Amino acid sequence: MPHASFDGLRVLSLETRRAREVEKLISTYNGDPLVVPSMREIPLSSNTMCLEFGRRLLAGEFDIIIFMTGVGVTKMLEILDSSFDRSQIVEQLRKREIVARGVKPLGALRELQIPVAVTTSEPSTWREVVAQIDKTYGERIGTLSVAVQEYGATNPELLAELVQRCSSVTKIPVYQWGLPIDVEPLQRSIREIIDGSIDVVLFMTAVQVIHLFQVASGMGVVEEMRRAMQSIAIISVGPTTTEEILQYGLKPDFEPSRPRMGFMVNEAAQYARNVLAAKRTPSADSDAQRTFEPPIRVSTNASPPAARSASWPVQQVSLSTPTMAGFRDGLAPLDVLQQVSGSLISSDPLHVVLSRIVACVCSIVPCESCFIYTLEEDKLVLRASRNPHAAEIDQLKISLGQGVSGWVAEYREPVAISEKASDDPRFSAFRSLPEDSFEAMLCVPVLCAGRVVGVLNLQHRQPYVHTELQRRLVATIGVLVGAEIERARLETENLQLSDRLESRKVIDRAKGLLQRDLNLSEDEAYRVMQKESRERRRSMREIADAVLLSENLRAGRLSVATRKGTSTR
Repeated sequence: MPHASFDGLRVLSLETRRAREVEKLISTYNGDPLVVPSMREIPLSSNTMCLEFGRRLLAGEFDIIIFMTGVGVTKMLEILDSSFDRSQIVEQLRKREIVARGVKPLGALRELQIPVAVTTSEPSTWREVVAQIDKTYGERIGTLSVAVQEYGATNPELLAELVQRCSSVTKIPVYQWGLPIDVEPLQRSIREIIDGSIDVVLFMTAVQVIHLFQVASGMGVVEEMRRAMQSIAIISVGPTTTEEILQYGLKPDFEPSRPRMGFMVNEAAQYARNVLAAKRTPSADSDAQRTFEPPIRVSTNASPPAARSASWPVQQVSLSTPTMAGFRDGLAPLDVLQQVSGSLISSDPLHVVLSRIVACVCSIVPCESCFIYTLEEDKLVLRASRNPHAAEIDQLKISLGQGVSGWVAEYREPVAISEKASDDPRFSAFRSLPEDSFEAMLCVPVLCAGRVVGVLNLQHRQPYVHTELQRRLVATIGVLVGAEIERARLETENLQLSDRLESRKVIDRAKGLLQRDLNLSEDEAYRVMQKESRERRRSMREIADAVLLSENLRAGRLSVATRKGTSTR
């Protein structure tokens, strides 16, 4: 496979949240990275509109609620927590038709066990949102009221399309993007663009484009920067960002085959040299400068209801190129594994981490069900699920060898069934899990240090053939999850041991007091406490705590009496 490389080109990225990751990626592909944060999340001056949404939601209003970002889900609930009971808000959300723009809000909503009726595929622009709503609700949408959680800034195109279709549209702004407090790094990067020091610029969001030109405007150098960027390789992550770039009189040289950071950097490394050679040819006019074309497919992402505003189509790298052969599906899993790793190193409880893992797995293998079981005392215990199973989480237990999941745990071998899963001799139905009626299944052991600590189970309504890459990737995730499950088990054991040790110390202290006060032997004192424990149906620790409390109260009374006696003298 040919190696992608920037060959020392100076690459500018305006990424903020994942700055360290993109810098490392650029360096990995032999680029000279300049990563400059271009935005910061700032709270709204007033949360009135969000709180009004909460009041109306509890009053039974709204038929459809559209969530545009995962951060927006979290921020909205944080705001509503200040005035409403979260359980009531979540319960009302579960009663509505929920639309999620892509995997990030989908994951955040699943953590809350809020069912999602509609989600979008890549590139997950507002156009995909509208197209999916049209497909799902058809003419019925005209009778429905819609609320839209906004992010960063209002999307007038989305709102306009919804207003045309729906009976009412309410926007819910929860946060917005502002310039960094210190814009000097952005100003320096603009000077480098004008000086010709930058070879490639990567735009990963539309806001990055807006803020770059906003700072350039403040410096009075917009035209100089625009002219300089005509000789720079401009890469746009996807259609929404491309539209913003076009608004400023520039045209991206191409979009990556998939709107992911990994794909974007890899394909920029492949084609940037050729793009620059074409654009920097001295005798070429503005059209002829674009003689280089990477293996492309004309982007069809400008789906109804509106076409892209470009006067000519922006090239999108083909999903299959000589360099990407064998690599095409590689970076998306790397992105997912990065998400998995990020979840594992967080300090969140095990249930939250496992719910995030479920969302990550579902984002790479299209499935209708995903379960994670942990092995505890020879039983598989259901700990996380894609679909809401509140009554079964932490309660459903499967014996080793029972059903496909039990077989996988017992024999430590993965099982992939492409169709008629219920006909498999290892299959065993569980009435509380309707997903067991699904057609296809992929079940892998979750391993740690060579032993099984759980099982990861994916199920499909229709027949489905899992690729070798999908099997290997899910197995790899199983290993990562295994380490987290084992860490949680050891942490629980440590807490239990610590608690037992502390209980032993308390009981020993209580025995000593009984020996002293009642003139008992150690065994006699222990039997007295044991008898009290049985008769009162309390633990030995509780009896010991009561003895110590009594001693503390007695000592306190003696101290008070002593002080009073001293004062009278």
